[in-house]
Amino acid sequence: MEVSDLQSKVYNFVKENNLETKIESRLLDLVSEVGELSKEVLKGSNYGKEKFENTDEWINEFGDVLFSLICVANKTEINLEVALDKALNKYGKRFNEKGNISSVK
Repeated sequence: MEVSDLQSKVYNFVKENNLETKIESRLLDLVSEVGELSKEVLKGSNYGKEKFENTDEWINEFGDVLFSLICVANKTEINLEVALDKALNKYGKRFNEKGNISSVK
């Protein structure tokens, strides 16, 4: 299966802008970006007191997480479509067996 257009787009951007780095840095960046996305959920819901409201900053942070995740996939030679298909198959099997997708027994 070929690499997705998104993966190619990110790969080319990283190459063109000389943004290559070690996997450890990529993974730490992903974790950091997920933290920033979480902060936007807290702000957008007034720390869980109100219904979450989508904002431009939420979209920006979501894009940062997606970029970082794709960088990790590219760095480790993971095809996102193959990985997603495997996850969906796993979740489908769990749902059929247990009625939910949780890994908790």
